[in-house]
Amino acid sequence: MDKPAQEEIDDPMLEAVVEHWENIVAGYKQFEDKRPIVLYDVQEKRVYLYPYEDFKNDMTPKCQASLTEQYELAGNLGKMVMFVRDNDAERLVSYILDYK
Repeated sequence: MDKPAQEEIDDPMLEAVVEHWENIVAGYKQFEDKRPIVLYDVQEKRVYLYPYEDFKNDMTPKCQASLTEQYELAGNLGKMVMFVRDNDAERLVSYILDYK
């Protein structure tokens, strides 16, 4: 997927991702067969890749159920699950994104 143009994005959490999009996609594609969960940390400006089960096990049961639904949908659509974390704003937002 081409990097989204900054002016096309209305979501401030996704805006943080735009400048690192190529690195995010490159990292995901290295482990695409394992379908990792992508986490982008806004303050650190770093991308992390986690095995699905490891990421899921660190969540509450309610969040685990939501992640399972997103992960299955993303798999069916050929997309990735990505979380954007902003510790200053105390926000963690998940997305299903096209990376191809």
